[in-house]
Amino acid sequence: MPNLTLTTLRHLLLALTLCAATSLPALAREGVDVGGNSAFSKLVPAESVERSATQQYAQLLQQAASQHALGPKDNPQVKRLRAIAQRLIPFTGVWNPRARDWQWEVNLIGSKQVNAFCMPGGKIAFYTGILNQLQLSDDEVAMVMGHEVAHALREHARKRMGKSGLTQGAARIGGAVVAGVFGIDPRLTDAVARGGANLLTLEYSREDESEADLVGMELAARAGYDPRAGITLWQKMSAVSKNAPPQFLSTHPSSKSRIKEIEANLPKVLPLFERARRG
Repeated sequence: MPNLTLTTLRHLLLALTLCAATSLPALAREGVDVGGNSAFSKLVPAESVERSATQQYAQLLQQAASQHALGPKDNPQVKRLRAIAQRLIPFTGVWNPRARDWQWEVNLIGSKQVNAFCMPGGKIAFYTGILNQLQLSDDEVAMVMGHEVAHALREHARKRMGKSGLTQGAARIGGAVVAGVFGIDPRLTDAVARGGANLLTLEYSREDESEADLVGMELAARAGYDPRAGITLWQKMSAVSKNAPPQFLSTHPSSKSRIKEIEANLPKVLPLFERARRG
């Protein structure tokens, strides 16, 4: 089977991009509009990604427990995080039907890291550093959690893995890929999902981060948390990351641009917040 030429690979990538833009229509619904999930995510089985996430999450918790850094269930901050999650989770299925069957977990890990994440399958973790250093209100915690959950709902990890599997296997797959864009050898993509990515360190694109900001803001608003907390959250983030590189050197949008986008989309989610607060 001949190797895939650079021109053919470019054509394939263009086809996938167009498919993501046209064959997956935006959700016709109240709230923010970020379109459908990327077609690249279809290249890797969701089950494999979620299974890998569950394994890696369990390993992380085991490591934290061995270092006496895993928050016990009666810890006030653990209770707080789980209570906030319980308000957000009912609204996740609208964005990703698979989320209705996820085995959600929320844990707290003792670390100075200003960080939190949600792995595919609903595996959430907060580090004490982000709670302590930023002194987050419940509304701000909901914005952080909503953002991280949104990465899982939008399948950003699966998308990145799909792109990786495509480029890694291009030479092996040859012209057959072009004939059936999604006909990639499942053995290849399943292998990528099982062991080809560390889901704890996977970096997202600026587009992914912007999507997560907006989807997370809507989740928080629907759960009755003030979406305007996104502004104060990123002001705090900016204050603790003064030594971070400028936006053009980072995969993450700058705090100023994130705040600007949040402000622009507040009119779309404030009615949801007001409705949730009333009822």
